[in-house]
Parts: sequence; C-alpha cells; structure tokens
Amino acid sequence: MTYKLAIIGGGPAAVSAGIYASRKHLKTVFITESFGGQSIVSPGIENWIGTIKIPGAELASNLKNHLLAYSKDIVDIKEGEKATKIEKIENGFLITTNKGTYEAEAILMAVGSKRKKLGSIGADTFEHKGVMYCASCDGPMFEGMDVAVVGGGNAGFETVSQLTAYAKSITMVNRHHEYKADKVTVEKVLSNPKVTAIVDSEIVEIKGDTFVKSIVIKNMTTGETKEIPMQGVFVEIGAIPNTDLVKDLVELDAIGAIKIDPKTQQTSLHGIWAAGDCTDVLYHQNNIAVGDGVRALEDIYVNLSSK
Repeated sequence: MTYKLAIIGGGPAAVSAGIYASRKHLKTVFITESFGGQSIVSPGIENWIGTIKIPGAELASNLKNHLLAYSKDIVDIKEGEKATKIEKIENGFLITTNKGTYEAEAILMAVGSKRKKLGSIGADTFEHKGVMYCASCDGPMFEGMDVAVVGGGNAGFETVSQLTAYAKSITMVNRHHEYKADKVTVEKVLSNPKVTAIVDSEIVEIKGDTFVKSIVIKNMTTGETKEIPMQGVFVEIGAIPNTDLVKDLVELDAIGAIKIDPKTQQTSLHGIWAAGDCTDVLYHQNNIAVGDGVRALEDIYVNLSSK
C-alpha cells in the first residue's frame, strides 16, 4: 500500500506530528529506531512545559504511549526500524529501512541531530555524570557549583548565560583567542562576575570518581597545563544534523541542516517537510520541536487534502 505520509524520527517533533496525523485520519507510517530523541539520557528535564521535572527515559515512554493511544489503525508504528534510503518516485517517495520498504506521498523528516562530543580523556566516562550537553535541561542540577563551558559560539554563550542563574562560577574554555559569538553577547556575558574566560586553551582531561571533580586545561600556545576543581562541564561545540538520508534531495545549509520555510516547515523539494533539530531554525529545544511537528502536520494535511 501507499501511505499518505511517512514520519521518520521518534522525538518530540515526530510524535507530535504523529498524534496530529492520527487525529486527522491521515494514513501514516511512523518509522523510528526508538522514542525520545536526545533528551532520553537526561536524568531530569525541568523545562518540559506542564511538567516540573521528568527523567528523559520517562519522557520517551510518555511520548510513545501518547502516540499509541491515538494511533489505532491510522498510524502504523514501525519501532526498531532505521530508515536507510529515501528515493523520489512517480507518486511520492520510497523509503527503505533495515526491515522493509514503504511508499508514501509525503515525508516528514524529524530525525534530530547528534551533539559533537568532547574528545577529552574522561569525557565519555563522565558523560551525564557531570559532563552535560544541555544547560536548559540539566543546569538546575548544578545549583551553587563550579562548572565549565566548552565552546565560543552563540550556543556556548547562551549556555553560560543560563548557568549564571544556578552555578557559583562558570569557567568558559575556548580553543581560540577570538569568539565566534556576537560581540555584544560576548561583552554582556563576560561582564558577569561569575564568569571567567580562558582562551587559547582546551580541556585535555576530566577527572572524578562517580562524578566530575576537576578538569585539566592545556594552553594551546605554551603547552602549560593546570588542574581546576570543577563539578560540571557543559559542552557546546556544535551539533551534526542527521540528514544524510535527504542530502541529495533537499537543500541543506553549511552544517547539513535542512533548510525550511519557517511558516510551513516545507523543504526545497515539494513533498518533503522537516521539523525539529534537523532543521536550520535558530533555536532547538524539545518544546520548539513539538510546535514544529504540529505546524508541519497542519501544512501537510492541507496539501494532501487538496489533491
């Protein structure tokens, strides 16, 4: 059979679109390896609207259960399947997964992105044990503590700004002498007495036992190293959108994010929409992704209904 829509992804953007597709009786195949998105690893998300605090695993379970409650015989959920290829065919698209193939008139790409990981010694060992990748999710856990932020772009400075509400001190570590962030933002954030800037340097090692206790910083010019007591490290060195599936079909920006019309979530190729962290919108968060998914589905429904 040919579905009206294929949704690829399992995070907030994909699930919100799936729920709306079901409520609008839009025959859909929902393809995802797993539910939850990047936040599944967070011990406590405190900015999910309507819920004071929720572990990432519980949020993932809630997303899945909400979709299941509405899917009925309208949304066919293919959990545990990974889309490996998308081809344009005469009446839509052919999606190949590790378990089969599906045809659909339209596609919603809600595949998210993956964070660039810190390559320092100990970074993997202490991931989610002090090495964190989401200040808005995990910042409140570091109330009154000393933390470091790695990265000198706008995302890094936004993270520092958020952490000033909780942390006792924030040490900003940047590999380069100059920052990529806007000059006004740099001046504003660095003027906060809680913030210390260390440039031309990188974190070469993260130490601790069950949790981070210190970082070792190396000066890129002199080679000098020093160890600084630290309870947390927030990493903001960029993200890689999961867009290889459509890199030859739709227009991408310089980092591989899907370019969309923010009014409709439409991509450069008619029949493909995109939502959430895989797109080129300015801000990426769970709550924003949900709205993206809803907006995309509304536009998809209008377009498919007019055929």
